[in-house]
Amino acid sequence: MATERTLSIIKPDATERNITGKIITKLEDAGLRVIASKRVWWKKKDAKEFYEVHKERPFYEELVAYMTSGPIVIQVLEGENAVAKNREVMGATNPVDAEPGTIRKELGVNIERNSVHGSDSVENAKKEIDMCFSNKELVG
Repeated sequence: MATERTLSIIKPDATERNITGKIITKLEDAGLRVIASKRVWWKKKDAKEFYEVHKERPFYEELVAYMTSGPIVIQVLEGENAVAKNREVMGATNPVDAEPGTIRKELGVNIERNSVHGSDSVENAKKEIDMCFSNKELVG
């Protein structure tokens, strides 16, 4: 198994409900280590750039509006198979379909307000981390 890094975002619905600590605890309990973290409030251009891959999809503008509706917590997680582990802990995109014990099952509101984002591949993790953090901010 390889030690990897992945990006995690705690979304506006979770920061609004003050459950960031619960989410971080679940990630750490799964063996992931937070090596960078910051709380920010994205401007529209930040969200548009981050989610550009979805630009042609019907939900893009709604996603950008949601991700700029309140503060988010952006983190870099490190651990064995971090991308897959983070996705496992997050659960399915729709909380209704998520496994018991996952972040989205326990804390997600609905498919749009599902509390967390996680990179879907090692390659995308690197891109997303580079978009959100400088090398000097990675202090693992």
